[in-house]
Amino acid sequence: MASYSVDDAQRDLGAVLDKAPAGAVRAEWTATTMQAGHASRTGSYYDRSGAMTSGDESRLDIIEEVVDRLAASAATPFNTVTIRWTKAKLPWQRGKVDVTTAFEPALVPRGPDDPVYDIVAEARRSFWNTVGAVDPDFASERAEANIHGQTKWFQPHRRILQVRTNDQVLLATDGLSTPWAGVTTRENGVECEVFMRLGGVGNPLAADERTIALWARVLIGVGDLVADGYRVLRDVQTNGAILFCRLDEACLPMTWMALHMDSRSIEGLPFGPVSLIEATPLREDEVGRLDSDDPWDASAAKTALGRRSAAKR
Repeated sequence: MASYSVDDAQRDLGAVLDKAPAGAVRAEWTATTMQAGHASRTGSYYDRSGAMTSGDESRLDIIEEVVDRLAASAATPFNTVTIRWTKAKLPWQRGKVDVTTAFEPALVPRGPDDPVYDIVAEARRSFWNTVGAVDPDFASERAEANIHGQTKWFQPHRRILQVRTNDQVLLATDGLSTPWAGVTTRENGVECEVFMRLGGVGNPLAADERTIALWARVLIGVGDLVADGYRVLRDVQTNGAILFCRLDEACLPMTWMALHMDSRSIEGLPFGPVSLIEATPLREDEVGRLDSDDPWDASAAKTALGRRSAAKR
């Protein structure tokens, strides 16, 4: 591949950026190189007042092309490119284009072997060890990660812990609060984990081996939906409880999964504590008639959970 320099980039960009929208006097864009399968571009043309002006955005695809060519020829690694354009003072002159490259460590995405994944896993296991006895083996694990370390939960952990207390077995997602792989965002995943109870007084679900296997599989699926929905925690916090999803025939007589907040949180994670959401399977007769105007069927969920709680007393 032929070498491609900053001077080459400024020449190629100038021919396109000079075709600016009416009123534009300057422009600035910041683009990132492809990292963990993702690249970005922000910026715009601006008029004399500093307001953004819009034009033919498709022409600006040349920015990505230029960034890719620069990255392929770079002797020194970089991950950001800043492009500035200034309108020429005279009609027959070319505008001025300035291209600069830089390496920003803060923009390096977490890779598949980042130590933060083990740190958060240990913090979660330490929390559950204060609740009961955590089995060394996972009740369920789906660890098919891509080259960036992303499972369906967007990081390497997609598994279920099994915690034994005096009279119950708790199943808990282990990974929803792991920081996402392939990004730089300083967040603990979707900022929550989900757990459910098997066995115990008044619980229609037993804690035998077959039931544990079934509901561990179901909880993996619930975790997939929580990870994909991203703002599920906010919706549970706002509504108090929600009917989150339908259950398949293998779960009969349970037909709905309700989610509601637990008062505890898991501490010691790198970007702050994360919340706990409890998942409770419900029968159709417990849910009753649903109100189409009720967000997430919150009223039905709270009523059913209230009755279930009262039956345990």
